[in-house]
Amino acid sequence: MRPSPPRALHLVLAAIPFVMMLLAIPFVNRTEPFVLGLPFFLFWIVLAVVITAICMTTVYLTDPANKRGAEGDQ
Repeated sequence: MRPSPPRALHLVLAAIPFVMMLLAIPFVNRTEPFVLGLPFFLFWIVLAVVITAICMTTVYLTDPANKRGAEGDQ
């Protein structure tokens, strides 16, 4: 069974922070180059936090269960 397009989008958006924080760490674990005055690894962690917030906000706003007037909303 294939997930519906919005559901598939939610799964992809939820996977992005996972990949950034866990799977990409061995590839970005270095101090050089400096980005915005931060060592690259620290910059990567800050970027991952910001992207996680964006992804989770997008999932929340596009989830039909969170729309006004949804079933169970009182």
